[in-house]
Amino acid sequence: MATQMNRHHTWLFPCLLICFTSIEALHEGFTVDLIHRDSSISPLHNSSKTKWGRLADSFRRSTSRVDRFQQSSASPNDAKSSLIPAGGEYILNLSIGTPPTPFLGIADTGSDLTWTQCRPCEQCYKQQLPIFDPKQSSTFKTLPCESTACNSLGRTSCTDGLCSYVYAYGDGSHTYGELATETLTFDAATGSQKTSFAEVVIGCGHDNGGVFNDKGSGLIGLGGGHLSLVSQLGGSIGGKFSYCLVPFNEENSTSKMSFGTNALVSGHGVVSTPLTRKDPDTFYYLTLEAISIGNDTLSYKGSSLSSRALDSAEGNIIIDSGTTLTILPEEFYTDLEASLTRAIVAERVPDPHGVLQLCYRSDGDLEVPTITVLLTGAEIELKPINSFVRVQEDVVCFAMAPAKELAILGNLAQMNFLVGYDLEEEKVSFKPTDCTKYQ
Repeated sequence: MATQMNRHHTWLFPCLLICFTSIEALHEGFTVDLIHRDSSISPLHNSSKTKWGRLADSFRRSTSRVDRFQQSSASPNDAKSSLIPAGGEYILNLSIGTPPTPFLGIADTGSDLTWTQCRPCEQCYKQQLPIFDPKQSSTFKTLPCESTACNSLGRTSCTDGLCSYVYAYGDGSHTYGELATETLTFDAATGSQKTSFAEVVIGCGHDNGGVFNDKGSGLIGLGGGHLSLVSQLGGSIGGKFSYCLVPFNEENSTSKMSFGTNALVSGHGVVSTPLTRKDPDTFYYLTLEAISIGNDTLSYKGSSLSSRALDSAEGNIIIDSGTTLTILPEEFYTDLEASLTRAIVAERVPDPHGVLQLCYRSDGDLEVPTITVLLTGAEIELKPINSFVRVQEDVVCFAMAPAKELAILGNLAQMNFLVGYDLEEEKVSFKPTDCTKYQ
């Protein structure tokens, strides 16, 4: 049986799985580069496409991701449906093992298990970086079936006394292998200092396939579940992590992700809202009360067709860095769009990429009303870059989209905010920040 956690102390897993001894991380925190997958400095950058084409691709990834979020929210106990596609919008450079092997992973706040491809490969997708060979690492240790980590994952089996895991994602991708502990090493965003953590629970995948990119090595799970990286780091980072996402048009700038004391969000302009714990525990839930368009305040309403837990008053929206667009239930989105069309004086045109619903002809800046997201205890005023996006030289679109039942605060709405997660105090904080200058 998976270990059950007290509702009031659900975010940290101190020393139940692993205990860390990194003095630098414990006392100083650390910051790493967080690279958007379509950035010109990203290994995943597709130079054969225009910037408009790459942007449209990120919107399409959003709609695909939303479909899987809806499945997992509807059926949190279904092992397959609770796993969204093995993707995200940002990547992290790490090293794994001793001696260290480079590990380029998708950083995903919508997944828990951190895994990489491992030798020997029964079936591995093509990978440009060296595939990790656990036999060459002095710190690699497989986990037995009776281990707490094995029981916590919930998608495991026993093979010769060792813990094997099975992850079949909703998009048809998969990773099968053994659960183990290993040393992970982070490269600092500035300077040469590195931060290492021993005995991190990972998946060592010997059979992997699907839509994974050949420039990547696997996935870094940053969700709220028991085995996510942030939950495992637990007390060593004080339950704190943050990120500052640069706008899409800043292609040569790098976003930052911080852990521990570096992740503190304080000072003028900070607002905070409670985190709500729900199933599945992978996702981070906030409570959306309303959205205002200028002086028009629209109270949040979920889908009238759904009785799912996500539509309840508390914890009705997921905050996710791996979804580009902000997603709202259809009825609420329709009200929001109607208010915007009354306020914006411009020629309405279709989205040339066929993804977004509210677009206008505009060669320059489009005059739009102030949009404010009202979360419990926190009012977040969105700048035009957070709520509208140029999808073509002369077309600007509203960067929110409808879904049947779901609400997600996407990464466009979070750009140029320092967003801090405090899992000890169970809150998320927002501070307006020029993320191109954040160190």
